[in-house]
Amino acid sequence: QVPLVESGGGLVQAGGSLRLSCAPSTTIFSINTMVWYRQAPGKQRELVAGITSGGTTNYAESVKGRFTISRGNVKNTVYLQMNSLKPEDTAVYYCAAGLREGIIGATSWYDYWGQGTQVTVSS
Repeated sequence: QVPLVESGGGLVQAGGSLRLSCAPSTTIFSINTMVWYRQAPGKQRELVAGITSGGTTNYAESVKGRFTISRGNVKNTVYLQMNSLKPEDTAVYYCAAGLREGIIGATSWYDYWGQGTQVTVSS
């Protein structure tokens, strides 16, 4: 069973918006940091945005001012609001969660992952 489940991906025109959601499929205790990664074909997985249990956020330079990460009222849920989407935002987006505090770029930092949701931005 995949511990995290993403939803909200799809096809959108450039300039449009999407909201991704991530929720646990089973009870997970002691989550601190939750993040969104993305991976485009032929490229490495990159950290897009993260949020700690204390509310500290961090964003990749390429999405600052366009994407917003937030945690939901339901425990261990996280959202990624994506506005002003560009074709270069096209990728599979993955949610991940870590037991340790801190937004770190290394994928090995995170303990739980989702299967990913496809986001395609047409020009």
